[in-house]
Amino acid sequence: MSTFLAEIRQTIVPGRDSKYGPLPPLMVAMTLVTGLVDSFSYLVLGHVFVANMTGNVVLLGFALVGTKGFSIAASVAGIAAFGLGALIGGKIGSVLGQHRGRLLFTSTTIQVVFLAVAVIVAALSKSPLPAGYRYVLIVVLAAAMGIQNATARELAVPDLTTTVLTLTITGIAADSAIAGGEGSRAGRRLIAVAAMLAGAVVGATFVIHAHIVYPLLIALIVTAIVVATAGVVRTSDSTWVRAES
Repeated sequence: MSTFLAEIRQTIVPGRDSKYGPLPPLMVAMTLVTGLVDSFSYLVLGHVFVANMTGNVVLLGFALVGTKGFSIAASVAGIAAFGLGALIGGKIGSVLGQHRGRLLFTSTTIQVVFLAVAVIVAALSKSPLPAGYRYVLIVVLAAAMGIQNATARELAVPDLTTTVLTLTITGIAADSAIAGGEGSRAGRRLIAVAAMLAGAVVGATFVIHAHIVYPLLIALIVTAIVVATAGVVRTSDSTWVRAES
């Protein structure tokens, strides 16, 4: 139990000598953003994900056989825009990847621009959502999440990929002492699961009971906080900012 609690503490409030510096809590914040935007996209944009591409591929399969409520065009648009965002994120990583602070600041700054566009479009939209607005939102949100995913991949903080939880949940069980593993790092992994769940709950609550713009607005604010934090630490020359070879 003490190890479990220590993992949670080190993830949320890492020590000064932490191998990954302030990155773990920032990645948790971006995991929360994933829950927010995916709850918005699935509930508002017509059964499509903008961050979870595994789910999107499955939804595309549903659409291809004519299942009602699923759109081939929406799924393809989401996958293509996510790929474009990942390309942008990958390019940023190739240029700034040797300094984690500068990489995070630059990529999240661009992500904030995409999220701001999404907030404006959602705020101006009417109910039911016109097709034009719908596809603009799919594209800008999926591009933003593609950038985020590529950045998280480059930063390589264990168990904090920000958009994918399948391996995280697998690791909780498969790496446990019960399974004969060396330890599942359940504290950090459960923090990631809880962050995405919280984002999904908050996002769905606002979509159903308030205005659709609020999940995106919260996602924008959280990402802006990450940008501000990264802006402060990007000048650091601490060990954590240097990418591992």
